[in-house]
Amino acid sequence: MRKVYFDYNATTPIHPEVVSFVKPFFNELFGNPSSLHWAGRAARVDFEKAREQIADMIHAKTEEIVITSCGTESDNHAIKGMAYAKRDKGNHIITTTIEHPGVLNTCRYLESKGYEVTYLPVDGYGQIQPEDVKRAIRKDTILISIMYANNETGTLLPIKEVGEIAKDSEIIFHSDMIQAIGKIKIDIKSLNVDLASFSGHKVYAPKGVGALYMRESLDIDNLIHGGHQEAGRRAGTENVIGITAFGKACELVKKEMEDENSKIESLRKKLLDGILEKVGHVRLNGHPEYRLPNTLNLSFEYVEAESLLIALDLNGIAVSSGSACASGSTEPSHVLLAMGIPPEACQSAIRFSLGRGNTEEDVDYTLSVIPDIVNRLREMSPFYKR
Repeated sequence: MRKVYFDYNATTPIHPEVVSFVKPFFNELFGNPSSLHWAGRAARVDFEKAREQIADMIHAKTEEIVITSCGTESDNHAIKGMAYAKRDKGNHIITTTIEHPGVLNTCRYLESKGYEVTYLPVDGYGQIQPEDVKRAIRKDTILISIMYANNETGTLLPIKEVGEIAKDSEIIFHSDMIQAIGKIKIDIKSLNVDLASFSGHKVYAPKGVGALYMRESLDIDNLIHGGHQEAGRRAGTENVIGITAFGKACELVKKEMEDENSKIESLRKKLLDGILEKVGHVRLNGHPEYRLPNTLNLSFEYVEAESLLIALDLNGIAVSSGSACASGSTEPSHVLLAMGIPPEACQSAIRFSLGRGNTEEDVDYTLSVIPDIVNRLREMSPFYKR
């Protein structure tokens, strides 16, 4: 049976060149980069090279990159660190209703500690209006946190416009860019972002490594305390294998991104056109234009998403019914509900997220099996009428 992986927004396979590159760090370059002897110095050279590669990916300064364990840690460090650092100036945070759980649950935690959070609504495409951000700002607002690209729908948010508002209002601006990196070009300075979160396993590096862009001279509290690693900003023995892999992956993805994303966008369009042609009662969720090149979120009316996901899996096709971090939940997607999509359409939504390993044959195979699967599942629905 053919196996097709359409869940690249959940995680990516490690780039083959990255696998080869990191092999020496398991045995030869095993030193602790904080050690002063030869083994530590050798590891430190490659560790700092990786920091440069990540910075280059987003057009930041090398010293503005703080290495973390994952995107969720980066989100927590940015939001909690700024909330604690600015507590004497205010306790109000602005975010959106469609953020990743790494942001939403951090904000909810801060609410339990006395902070106030405004959750901005989105329109039917999953976008916010910059004017809503401006109207939500108060005298005690200390932080704005808005994602660049939504992980479920692929919709891009107006980050540059929000950054200008935050800068004019002298408010710190954080953006979760975990799904954006590697899929669209990021010039961090032009976006007026003060803090930005990234994760290695979204760009063909291993799981368990991330980064936080932290604008130079920013006053922020630490999330993790201990040693003096990361210039005193994040304690803990450095994950040399993970960070060198992340750095190498950024170098490769930056070089390949334009050609790869053009190919991926073409495959996504072919998949969408084929499904709309062969399967009726399907709706596209998210903005049709301002979106990631790889992400496709579709509601198949009269079909339960979990049943469709299982049926596709039995045919070797891996997709998702939403964020991987929310798997196991029986609740409809909070993102789709926030967009005003009816609960029954939310319950029938499937996310296809493509990547560098996908081919025309993958799309053709999926289009050959999905109509029969959907029709068979619809025949079981008491609400479906031919």
